[in-house]
Amino acid sequence: MLLSMMELEQALVNREQMEFDVVIVGAGPAGLSAAIRLKQLCKQHETELSVCVLEKGSEVGAHILSGAVLEPRALNELLPDWQSSGAPITQKVSNDKFCFLSQHKSFSLPTPPQMKNDGNYIISLGLFCRWLAKQAEALGVSIFPGFPAADVVSENNKVVGVITSEQDGQPGVLLKSKHLMLAEGARGSLTRQLVKHFNLQGECEQTYGLGIKEIWQVDSKQHKPGSVMHTVGWPLDQNTYGGSFIYHLENNKVAVGFVVGLDYANPYLSPFEELQKFKTHPSIKPLFENGERIAYGARALTEGGWQSIPTLSFPGGFLIGCAAGFMNVPKIKGNHTAMKSGMLAAECIFNKADFDKTLRESWVGKELHEVRNIRPGFKFGLAPGLCNAAIESITHGNSPWTLKHKVDYKTLKPAKQCKKINYPKPDNKITFDRLTSVRLTAVSHREGELSHLVLSNPEKAISLNYKVYDSPEQYYCPAAVYEIIETGEQARLQINASNCIHCKTCDIKDPSQNITWETPEGGDGPNYGEM
Repeated sequence: MLLSMMELEQALVNREQMEFDVVIVGAGPAGLSAAIRLKQLCKQHETELSVCVLEKGSEVGAHILSGAVLEPRALNELLPDWQSSGAPITQKVSNDKFCFLSQHKSFSLPTPPQMKNDGNYIISLGLFCRWLAKQAEALGVSIFPGFPAADVVSENNKVVGVITSEQDGQPGVLLKSKHLMLAEGARGSLTRQLVKHFNLQGECEQTYGLGIKEIWQVDSKQHKPGSVMHTVGWPLDQNTYGGSFIYHLENNKVAVGFVVGLDYANPYLSPFEELQKFKTHPSIKPLFENGERIAYGARALTEGGWQSIPTLSFPGGFLIGCAAGFMNVPKIKGNHTAMKSGMLAAECIFNKADFDKTLRESWVGKELHEVRNIRPGFKFGLAPGLCNAAIESITHGNSPWTLKHKVDYKTLKPAKQCKKINYPKPDNKITFDRLTSVRLTAVSHREGELSHLVLSNPEKAISLNYKVYDSPEQYYCPAAVYEIIETGEQARLQINASNCIHCKTCDIKDPSQNITWETPEGGDGPNYGEM
């Protein structure tokens, strides 16, 4: 919640306080790039700003998950000497492949221009963020992992700081700021509060996808370093947006993932199961035979693009990175735009410039505006969406219109109008169940802490979600957090919050917006290694 200073004074007993010129919430690509750029500008202007970065994960990168193919444009601008500075960026993309899958066959398609990866690199975003954090600390940035920002503090309707979440029953820390940057990633909890409080919502509500990712150690005979493949089609139906990625990293490692747009209609759809099913395709399965799955994770990603970008400035700070939604969906990349947004925000602090105007006139704004109609075009189905994408690409987005998005939580159909999807049982060699998968995330929440998954109206979980939609949360959650317990004619929803890997899907997709993801204690959640 947004606390006023008067409310805060009542809660200041035994609360530690710290003060910084700039507080950045989130140690992802956007937040760390902003911090680095601030310190670079301090050196140029021979001045000093105290800069703090808060990270809710147990360490930088613990909650980071992305495909990821990095376009180094922003990195080249931020740290031109990154190649000689030990950046964990070595696997250059060697080839691109784009395919349509039927149930039994694979058909090669022309690679869309936005998806071509000449000069790009396949990376672990977690390792990259850890490296960025070292660069920031070397410049004098203070980074505090294990400190989630739980509340925003305001004075005279201006944001003046944040409070971290409680830890083992102890009150959180108050961090006062002259400038606050929210770089929380997709569906950030503080971002959601401020967008509502300051009426920052863009032309359309933000829309999202859910990405499920695994890392495999594969047979060396199957490994093709630098190979990138994307697919559309099977196992999704023609009216559901989504597709797969397979990226070949170094050392016989392969990242495989599946993204499903959260504007889907069938409440029985499970993005996790769609990935498992995808791996059984005749053209895909051989890659994983004789291999070993070594990592798993999931995260929501922003898909709204240009028309869903909110007002980026609020009294006392800025929204940057995926908190604001700068992912280029047709390009399947958002790290380069997130980094640039953080850099521009830092420059606007020094220049006292209009961040909204600066961002929209930058190459980030131009890039997103050009592809603005491609993702929403798929609401008409796969074939019309591909045709629309081709036209928008040929015309460089110069259509005289801007298509609108569907709102994710309003798109589900009642269960009785949909066909139940019967997913095959896992073989525990190539396909797996969710609980087995969650163990690979090293997820941890302190025993006894209050659930961070809150129902506004617990009765709705049965009267609406269960009776009308057959409890879609038990299908879309990639960590088996939500479970329906039936006893005779009675049913209740059990929330296994300790399983939660902080993907935020429930906060996005619940049909009545009854589920709210709140900030848990510091360091809780997944502990990803190289995702």
